[in-house]
Amino acid sequence: MIKSGHLRHVKTANQFRQLTGRRDHFWTGGARVSAARTIPFVKASACGNDFLLIDGALAPADVTAFTRRICDRHDGVGADGVEWMFPHFSADVEIRLINSDGSPAEISGNGTRCVAAYVCAEKRKERIAILTGAGTKVCALIARKDAEYEFEMEMGEARVDPELALTVGAREVRGYPVSMGNPHYVVFVQDFPQDWQRPAAEIQGNIRFERGVNIELVAVDNQHEIRARFYERGAGETRSSGTGSCAAALAAMATGRVQSPVKVHAPGGTQVVRKEGNNVFLRGLARLLCRGEFFLS
Repeated sequence: MIKSGHLRHVKTANQFRQLTGRRDHFWTGGARVSAARTIPFVKASACGNDFLLIDGALAPADVTAFTRRICDRHDGVGADGVEWMFPHFSADVEIRLINSDGSPAEISGNGTRCVAAYVCAEKRKERIAILTGAGTKVCALIARKDAEYEFEMEMGEARVDPELALTVGAREVRGYPVSMGNPHYVVFVQDFPQDWQRPAAEIQGNIRFERGVNIELVAVDNQHEIRARFYERGAGETRSSGTGSCAAALAAMATGRVQSPVKVHAPGGTQVVRKEGNNVFLRGLARLLCRGEFFLS
């Protein structure tokens, strides 16, 4: 029996939750002090949305508790989530995202782009296929300067549902459900209240969203520019969101507020969303920040 806190090898991403044997690694570099006591990581950020990239073969027995601990911004490294990386026969890498609260998620657009930057740096590839919980996403390198990379990512098709009214407390909120392979709810506003996080959290907690939901508050500036605030499932407020930027732009397109391409401005930076037929593309930056080792005890 493997005790909590000790390492256990993971065979594939499909066995991630079961955490059963394998010895292959998607190595994140750095000297190994002791495989039984430390886990190496790479930290990356995409428009202020930060992630830790870790070899999935090194997942601890209690991956939920470990992810919460390493993502803690005071007693850990600090991040919005961990992208656990695995080798895969049909892609350059397979990833499984665990949010900072320990909950799993299908995909993060920004997290996927961070992984693309890492693979680009390690393998010198300019077109990178990444298998996520929402399918395979292909990231094409647009530009590179030092440790900063710009990619356009093929996000696939999305679905924008009709307007949905919710009762939140004593008031009615109207917004648009959007699926990017993960769930979103987009609310259009004139501007952002100072305490926008509170109503966003209240909307997120509505019983209508049984699987949880990512909330986007969106203000339209002109036909090709919007501003957005993100309150994400499993992470709370984030400075940016890749799938959230897509959801915000697509809801605005579907309701005639904007036209493709759309610049999505957020506190962490700007991303560009465009449509080509039914396919959605997301363009933005990712920066590799540092690598290190995290002690398990």
